[in-house]
Amino acid sequence: MKGMVLLFIALLTYKQPLEKVDEYLQEHRLYLEKNFKLGNFIIAGRRNPPTGGVILINQPSKEQVIDIIKEDPFYSNDIADYELIEFTPSKYAAEFDTLIK
Repeated sequence: MKGMVLLFIALLTYKQPLEKVDEYLQEHRLYLEKNFKLGNFIIAGRRNPPTGGVILINQPSKEQVIDIIKEDPFYSNDIADYELIEFTPSKYAAEFDTLIK
């Protein structure tokens, strides 16, 4: 395992009806894809039932995470609220080693 790292779980809760969420879904998917390519995101998906989403974020500071979230169309268009959970992983599967900065 590498030195101390921080991970963040972003819990998104929709503030708008699903019809409104769907209007911004393609832009949101492009935002996700960009951040997966940059190595910022590890996992993302819609919550069940569809009340929001979950993103596992790999960044060294909360400030950087907030800057990334501000780029999300769901944030800028007031579609979802965001709760950030910051944690230091003490154990993870060896397969995750290449994903953790």
